Amino acid sequence: MDVPVLDRDHLSRYTAGDPGLEAELFALLDAQIDACISALADACENADVWARAAHTLKGASRGVGAMKLGEACEAAEARPLDPAALALVRDEAEDARAAMIAAQAAA
Repeated sequence: MDVPVLDRDHLSRYTAGDPGLEAELFALLDAQIDACISALADACENADVWARAAHTLKGASRGVGAMKLGEACEAAEARPLDPAALALVRDEAEDARAAMIAAQAAA
């Protein structure tokens, strides 16, 4: 199954298509992306910090339908302190941000 960058149907179930609510959720996810990627990058040798940050971002991502980012975070949870896992999370976060911007522009 191909996982979408942004599952608009999933998001719509929670927002009833309200563009203002979607924008608010996107802003919250955007802030969570910054905080959690910073925590992942700063985790150094602390696998617990890494796991908490990956888990937090996984839930926040999936909550708004950023499914590929959620999958990348799930993979990062399973690969503590792995620079390749962090790179994947960063890449998927940028894709999720681009999809959120496009969704807002289309609203």
